[in-house]
Amino acid sequence: MSLLFQPYKLRSVELRNRIVISPMCQYSATDGLANNWHLVHLGSRATGGAGLIIQESTAVSPEGRITPHDLGLWNDAQMPKLQEIVSFIHAQGAVAGIQLGHAGRKASHQRPWDGGALLTPEEGGWPTVAPSSVPFKEGTLAPEELTEEGIQKVINDFRKATERALEIGYRVIEIHAAHGYLLHQFLSPLVNKRTDKYGGSFENRVWIVLEVTKAVREVMPENLPLFVRVSASDWADGGWNPDESAELAKLLRDLGVDLIDVSSGGAVGHQKISVGPGYQVPFSEKIRSEAHIPTGAVGLITDPFQAEQILQNEQADLILIARESLRDPYFPLRAATVLGDSIHWPSQYEKAKPKINVVK
Repeated sequence: MSLLFQPYKLRSVELRNRIVISPMCQYSATDGLANNWHLVHLGSRATGGAGLIIQESTAVSPEGRITPHDLGLWNDAQMPKLQEIVSFIHAQGAVAGIQLGHAGRKASHQRPWDGGALLTPEEGGWPTVAPSSVPFKEGTLAPEELTEEGIQKVINDFRKATERALEIGYRVIEIHAAHGYLLHQFLSPLVNKRTDKYGGSFENRVWIVLEVTKAVREVMPENLPLFVRVSASDWADGGWNPDESAELAKLLRDLGVDLIDVSSGGAVGHQKISVGPGYQVPFSEKIRSEAHIPTGAVGLITDPFQAEQILQNEQADLILIARESLRDPYFPLRAATVLGDSIHWPSQYEKAKPKINVVK
């Protein structure tokens, strides 16, 4: 059997294969409440054969939403529908995970298909917060600089959202510290201009990420794994870089983080990303080899042989797919056929299972 379809264990959680559905914002909630769109979106990827389904970035507070349509987990009313979704995912043999995040200065925006602009108060926008009062785009309203009291609220919001997620039944928690959202904003010297203990040196800029990680790990059972997603590079001069990402990964490993989900970019508008197939895989390989921690690779991984080669080359331990999963929710079933592996198909779909595996 290919590595892609071998089980993978983190603490007591065993994934049936190494394919993970990456968190993808759907911008389809009302007041943070999930609905049948989320059930079908996430549920179809579970029936499609993935080992782990990570729910889209779910806001830990109302002010932490990217848009008014984000999922949230800041009150108990948001729990029942998510429990239904998690139960369905687990009934299909997949593992349900959740990414918890806070958008910081990238909060209070329109949905992408509505233009993506910063919302004004008249349009239903709200004040945003960040490590420093620096807007994401020149000419837009600057965020409020977080006070130390505000930082403690953010940490506590992550803790409380984690407690709710565990009560719902998620088996993997992921902290979102990437893509230019609040925790990444603290990491990046291009965004973080503070002069207190949360700014300046590497040790200061990573402090809030470490505090959030401690708070989350403290309330998690010992047997459940914790992921952190990082942007390994800002793709901009003077920004957060791969060497710092590897050093942060070592600190996170020592705090009980089990896997680093390696992405990149998003902190600043003037980033220059060299995009191509598997363009972020070298970052995953670097963090994995230097920090001695499992990693997940993501970014234009679209082919089963490509995914298998990444694992064979020991560049990552898990393969995260996003857009390819939107194009084909049943990518894992197709990938197994292509690689010559026999995996479980839902009984309802058995009649469509190929009788002869096709190997390139």
